[in-house]
Amino acid sequence: MTTARRRLGDFGERVAVQHLEAKGYRIRERNARTRFGEIDIVAEKEDTLTFVEVRCRRGNKLGSAAESLSEAKQQRLVNLAEAYGAGEAGLPEGRRIDLIAVDLTESGRVLSVQHIEGAIWAD
Repeated sequence: MTTARRRLGDFGERVAVQHLEAKGYRIRERNARTRFGEIDIVAEKEDTLTFVEVRCRRGNKLGSAAESLSEAKQQRLVNLAEAYGAGEAGLPEGRRIDLIAVDLTESGRVLSVQHIEGAIWAD
């Protein structure tokens, strides 16, 4: 991954964390590693454990941030969430996978932050 792309992703994650905390979520972990890969954010609110995928896009040439989530990535997120849940004790019973899409102008100014709760479902 290029340095510019990594910086964009890190920025999107910081925006997402601020958004979640403002909505009352407690951040358990950022960049949580499992045997299947990495979960951007693991958060809790009330009795729900939430796995959050963050997508960040600058400009709209390739579509919006929300549109950038492929079917393959969605399935991978389900596997990541299941692996995380199996490896940790004392987690809340309720679980879901959310998407936070951060769209930026070409110059890097935040245009929108869209939080889609339950964006991804296991088959």
